[in-house]
Amino acid sequence: MLSWPAPLLPTLPGAGPALRLYDTARQEVVETRPDRTARMYVCGITPYDATHLGHAATYLAFDLVNRVWRDAGHAVHYVQNVTDVDDPLFERADRDGEDWIVLGMRETALFREDMTALRVLPPEDYVGAVEAIPRIVGHVETLWDAGLAYQLEDGTGDVYHDVSQAPGFGSESGYDEETMLRLSAERGGDPDRAGKRSALDPLLWRGVRDGEPSWPGPRGVAGRPGWHVECAAIALDTIGMGFDVQGGGSDLVFPHHEYSAVHAEGLTGTKPFAQAYVHAAMIGLDGEKMSKSRGNLVFVSRLRGDGVDSMAVRLALLAGHYRTDRAWTPDLLAAAEERLATWRRAVALPIGAPAGPVLTGVRERLADDLDSPGAIALVDTWAAASLAEAGSGSSAPAAEAVDDWDPQSPTVVRDIVDALLGIDL
Repeated sequence: MLSWPAPLLPTLPGAGPALRLYDTARQEVVETRPDRTARMYVCGITPYDATHLGHAATYLAFDLVNRVWRDAGHAVHYVQNVTDVDDPLFERADRDGEDWIVLGMRETALFREDMTALRVLPPEDYVGAVEAIPRIVGHVETLWDAGLAYQLEDGTGDVYHDVSQAPGFGSESGYDEETMLRLSAERGGDPDRAGKRSALDPLLWRGVRDGEPSWPGPRGVAGRPGWHVECAAIALDTIGMGFDVQGGGSDLVFPHHEYSAVHAEGLTGTKPFAQAYVHAAMIGLDGEKMSKSRGNLVFVSRLRGDGVDSMAVRLALLAGHYRTDRAWTPDLLAAAEERLATWRRAVALPIGAPAGPVLTGVRERLADDLDSPGAIALVDTWAAASLAEAGSGSSAPAAEAVDDWDPQSPTVVRDIVDALLGIDL
């Protein structure tokens, strides 16, 4: 599957510090320790609708991870999937009288446009579930042959993973059984399904149903893959076991990330699936989480169509910490538009306040669990000082040079903001 074009990244002098992130599994901020190439898997969209601001906030958070790692001197192998075969896609296609394949292709193309407009660095591997089905089938067969999976006896052909054989099940989310049962029921699971060995056993393969697409499956059982094994298979086949960061929204902590780990660890016989599980918080509107069921989605493409600068959208979402649930409001967008205009005025000056402290400070803030509000505040301070000095007619104070940069050139800050925050000034 095609990704989207990459924006050019300015080269900054020196290297940033090691990135520290909050690991959901350990419930603490930990230092990431990538090899020369950092490896990250972020769960992608189910393309039944356009990119809303909750999606955008999640992908912006992991775009910062990508940028901070690169600034610290790492290459980054970033993988993202597209769940282009799933119930929500079929339901929307049936509702609108449309082919599910056409719907998925159209919304995936729109997602690429939105990511391009928001200047999100693209994944090196962008993999659809449909194209991965042959590999997923092989992985399900491996689990079945190892006695870790079983088929229901009700004639459906459905295959489940036996989590009673998964050492440490629940360690990624840290949830108790009652919480897992509740969230499973709310988020696409079937804990009350008759015939399962355990209520929490996840679906690996869904046998063919009337009116649904199907593919040749494990042991000749036609059907389609379960959601969680899709991501386990794609991650294993692209970046391998023990990669640095598994990312997604906080609603993926359970069941999706828990079960993806169970599948991968069952396939390989090793732990952990990921070194750190990192989750972005929710974006709300009018006091509620944005969701399809509530009908309160704000779409990136709609904002762009209304003439809103995508850099203002990016700034507005980065103005809150990625782990903090926050609301989208007209005031938030207006403040971001004003901030963007101020920054652009400041970088257009012939000379500005010293840039060295901005580089050091922004690097430190982002390396500390992606403190984007703190990084933005530093640029605000620089812009205010530069504009005030320009208005007074005084020159900026002397500063030490940053490598071969002119330390008082506003273009230096423009490059910092571009490379680290992804904002094109």
